[in-house]
Amino acid sequence: MKKYQLGEFEEIVMLTVGVLYDEAYGVSIKTEIESRLKRNVSVGALQTALKRLEEKGYLKPQDGERTEERAGRPKKYFRITALGKKAMEYSKETRESLWNAIPEVAWKLKMV
Repeated sequence: MKKYQLGEFEEIVMLTVGVLYDEAYGVSIKTEIESRLKRNVSVGALQTALKRLEEKGYLKPQDGERTEERAGRPKKYFRITALGKKAMEYSKETRESLWNAIPEVAWKLKMV
C-alpha cells in the first residue's frame, strides 16, 4: 500500500501534530520534536514536510489568530485528517509486524 507510506521525518511530524493537537503550528511542532527527540530541526525541513503532508491529504491547515508580533499574519495550525490517521496506522502496523518477525535468536548476538 504505497499510498500510505510515510518517511521517518514525516512520521515524526505527524505524531507530533497528534501530540500537540490544538496547538500544532510550525514553531510548537519544531520545539516539541527538538525537546522530545533531542534532535535539531531546521525550519525549512519542517515547512517542506508540512507542505508535503498537506499535499498528500494527511494534514489539514487552519489559520489561527492574527498577532502584532507576527506582523498581522495568522498562525497556521495543523490537524490530522482521516487519511492521515490511516497512514499513521499503516506505518505503526508495518513497524510492529517487522518487530514481531525478528526471531529471538537475533537478539542474542555476541559482541565481537
